[in-house]
Amino acid sequence: MAKTQAAPTWPHYAAVGAIAFALFAGAFRHFIVEAQDPQKCSALMNEGEWLDNNSKNWQPEGCMAYNYGPKDVTTCMADKRVIFAGDAVTRQLFYAVAHLADPSLPSGPSAGVDKANDVVLRSTTGKTSFEFLWDPFLNTSAVTNMLRTGDTKGDRPALFVIGSGLWYLHSASESGGLSAWEAVMTTTLDSVQKTMPGLADNFVVLPVEQPIASKLSTELRSLINTADVDTMNNVLQNRLLATSPAASPLGHTPPPTYPIAIPSVFNKMLSESETNDGILFSDKLLAKQANILLNFKCNSALSKHFPMNKTCCNSYPRTSWIQFFVIFVVIFYGPFCRFVAPSIVASYPAATPFFPSSEYIMPLTIFGGVVGLSFLADRTSVFMKEQKQFDPWWFSGLCLASLAVGLATIKKKDKDLGFLNREQTDEWKGWMQIAILIYHYLGASKVAGIYNPIRVLVAAYLWMTGYGHFHFYYKKADYGLLRIAQVLVRLNLLTVALAYVMDTDYVFYYFAPLVSFWWTIVYLTMGIGYKYNENTPFLLIKLLSSCAAVTYVFKSEWLIDGLFAFLGGFFAIPWQAKEWMFRVTLDMWIVYVGMFSAFATIKVQQHNVTHHPKWQPIYKTSLVVSILTLVWFFWFELSQPSKFAYNAWHPYVSWAPVLAFVVLRNATPALRSASSTMFGFIGRCSLETFIMQYHFWMAADTKGLLVVLPAGFTWRTINMALATAVFVYVSHQVSEATGSLTNWICGAPKKRVLPPPATAPTGAANGRPEEAIPLMAQNGEAKAAEGTKEAAAATESLAAAAPTNRLLESWVVATKNPSVTLGAKGAGIVFSLWMLNLLWP
Repeated sequence: MAKTQAAPTWPHYAAVGAIAFALFAGAFRHFIVEAQDPQKCSALMNEGEWLDNNSKNWQPEGCMAYNYGPKDVTTCMADKRVIFAGDAVTRQLFYAVAHLADPSLPSGPSAGVDKANDVVLRSTTGKTSFEFLWDPFLNTSAVTNMLRTGDTKGDRPALFVIGSGLWYLHSASESGGLSAWEAVMTTTLDSVQKTMPGLADNFVVLPVEQPIASKLSTELRSLINTADVDTMNNVLQNRLLATSPAASPLGHTPPPTYPIAIPSVFNKMLSESETNDGILFSDKLLAKQANILLNFKCNSALSKHFPMNKTCCNSYPRTSWIQFFVIFVVIFYGPFCRFVAPSIVASYPAATPFFPSSEYIMPLTIFGGVVGLSFLADRTSVFMKEQKQFDPWWFSGLCLASLAVGLATIKKKDKDLGFLNREQTDEWKGWMQIAILIYHYLGASKVAGIYNPIRVLVAAYLWMTGYGHFHFYYKKADYGLLRIAQVLVRLNLLTVALAYVMDTDYVFYYFAPLVSFWWTIVYLTMGIGYKYNENTPFLLIKLLSSCAAVTYVFKSEWLIDGLFAFLGGFFAIPWQAKEWMFRVTLDMWIVYVGMFSAFATIKVQQHNVTHHPKWQPIYKTSLVVSILTLVWFFWFELSQPSKFAYNAWHPYVSWAPVLAFVVLRNATPALRSASSTMFGFIGRCSLETFIMQYHFWMAADTKGLLVVLPAGFTWRTINMALATAVFVYVSHQVSEATGSLTNWICGAPKKRVLPPPATAPTGAANGRPEEAIPLMAQNGEAKAAEGTKEAAAATESLAAAAPTNRLLESWVVATKNPSVTLGAKGAGIVFSLWMLNLLWP
């Protein structure tokens, strides 16, 4: 009996099961467990941990805290009042908030000035008034009258913060100690509950600070008992919980944040390394506490526009009607075609062109499902989001682990596959994409020594764009409409869909726009006077002229500014000219280097240069030069003072390591015949992995990380592993679906499924470009001929038809003509996008 083998579809079912489990767990957490804290305000104020050892990156439980700057604070609290009242600990926080709002304001009391006084500071930008009332026991008439009557002697404060406790303990003989504090706080909280919301927009009671006992002086250590501090904080929390409207269905009741909020998380943020006396802490730590207050106060007040990186104490924007319409169409068009369209077509045959044939319904459904999943992940609170944290050990470990798997899956063919063969370029795209993904996931962009080589990987993708498309147009000279449609639709279908569904913009996903732009440049360069491309002097002059023209345009900012102003005014396209110029000029000439490289490769093959007696010395010299080039580049990039300094050099030096790698990777027949299966798999869906990471692997439009397991900090590593597996599966599925839908949109034959573009940011660029995007010339001609015969037959039918049916029959005739159909589809798509832009709020 033959052995039963495991079904090859088990990874598919495992991935689908993981997605279903993640959706169920996320929905259960959001709608049941955290039903009373849907905006994560209580989580912001009560739970969190440091992601680093230097007290720089504080992570609230399950949401992302935004790092506020003066401009943000001005937007939130311009011309408003902020009042602090309390002791020295409260005063420190007062100065931290004021200094964060306006760096020109002091970060602490001036030396030699009596600190036991009231202070008023006013920001120079937003005209925000910051007022501190010195009242360490919260019993002066000024403060108690405000709290009792709600009259703050002026405009209602946007934020009112009070804090006391330690002074009651270290001055117990005068203040009355713990019992006196409890009596004052009871009266205070009762008053606030009665006067809110008239007293202030938001009212915050600071927790009693837990001193660092090891840093306290002997005298203070004898006066301040940590058990007393715990008792005081328990009193505050119990009093706060008593105001909660109802218990959670699972018995977990988060502390409410209105009418009174207590940031108990402040004590969790304290670190022994950030204090000298055990009570007063460093400006760095206080700035993080101030940032928590500003997230609590301002997140919901700021503009709800991408990137959505303020997920604590905030809600996602309400979907406009036009955005909802787009989401509905993208998600449900596939099922609609499956279950409803057949009856429509049966009744109205002229509607046939609007619906795909049966083989495209599943890809259409998968595409819509993946886009909908992205919306659910990054535009709702079903999944939690967390901040990134760079760790050199994690970065190195993930890179080495990926390399190990890649090497373990190397397979060799029995023959030399040739220079830059398809398997090799897929592998190249794959390992580069993995490196870029790890770089993005861990937030390594601030490390210049990592950022600089990653820039070279992007340049390598663009080099392949120039190399592959030049090779195709030089060899095939196919400049037809079908080829244009194939490339542009394949590159941009997912990007355009996400831009509307997620309410971002097209240039935000910069790889697809960048490669579409450079493909256009290659197309125009090769297409102008293409009949003379075999003339070497003419072709070289044309390449150099194209390079000079593009350089001139992008060095003339007024041209780009004018173009983008026109796009914004006429087509309602809100692209940023400055960002686009940065993306293009950073790799200004690498595409042309790729084109010249392709031309040189073609000439070497045409003239059999590799069989020349002098080839061996040249070959060996090139290997030595390539090794020295890589060594030099890494020395050079590591010696740059910052990534900004390197960026200035990048357009001039990036070609060197790229060409060096190409030479070394193709040095021997053994190297050319071997490739990594794992890297190749990632390479074949690299465009989709790059785009999908924005919303489904990472979150907050790449600013944070998606949490698919609602288990808090404990399972962070397991979450990363599960999210990665699901992310790769989803990227692969949408890659296959996008290829099929490209065939449907462009009218390509079904059996010639369009493979993915050459890279995340490129189209068909590799050493064998004809394999990257299938050649449609012969098939397209056959299809056109077939369509012409059908159109002729339909024309005869039209002549015999009744006049009342001739309009519909004319439509049927037009839809059977491939060139008319493709042109009409293109015009229809452009017009539809234009209308969407005009209607978009």
